[in-house]
Amino acid sequence: MSMALHSYVVRYDSGFAPNPFYGYCTLATCKPRIRAGAEVGDWIVGSGSKLAGASQEGRLVYAMRVGEALTWDQYSADPRFRSKQPFRRGSRKQTCGDNIYFRHTADSPWQQRDSFHSSADGSAHPDHVNRDTGVDRVLVGQEFVYMGGHGPFLPDLCDSNGRSICKQGIGHAKFEDPMLIAAFEAWLSELGATGFMGAPFEWLRLREAK
Repeated sequence: MSMALHSYVVRYDSGFAPNPFYGYCTLATCKPRIRAGAEVGDWIVGSGSKLAGASQEGRLVYAMRVGEALTWDQYSADPRFRSKQPFRRGSRKQTCGDNIYFRHTADSPWQQRDSFHSSADGSAHPDHVNRDTGVDRVLVGQEFVYMGGHGPFLPDLCDSNGRSICKQGIGHAKFEDPMLIAAFEAWLSELGATGFMGAPFEWLRLREAK
């Protein structure tokens, strides 16, 4: 099976989706089509949104190679990801934990931890519960770079149909051209950056507002 690259715009770069903390980059909520379709070995590339400010459009927010695809039950029970359970009265990093769903048995309804996807009073938000768990798949990567609000502009790389590797607008684009993916990997390698490199854009905006 050939490798693919999935590109999309990170509308809200808050540290929640993706969650780049504690040594793993995880895409656990939102983007159901990517979570459903990405395979181990694929790249997920998120770029900045123009809604966040003109300076963010076209910039790399993160790139992650999928290393594992877990069910929500597996993700919730795995001790490696216990630190990603949200603690809403904790640090900014703790508040945006994405390990938010669990159930007592396979036949039990999903429970939602107080998180970015909960209602204002901390109770479960039915729309988010249904959307997030509708695809029972969490993407996990240890090979990643997360630039947050400080990312460089993505390179001008296009496939044979003229589609840019930098997605614009809603949805996502899937690329399977090995030469295009190799060119992206070469560019990423030249950055010389790995792991968590910068704060999420929303964190920077909060700092500027103070």
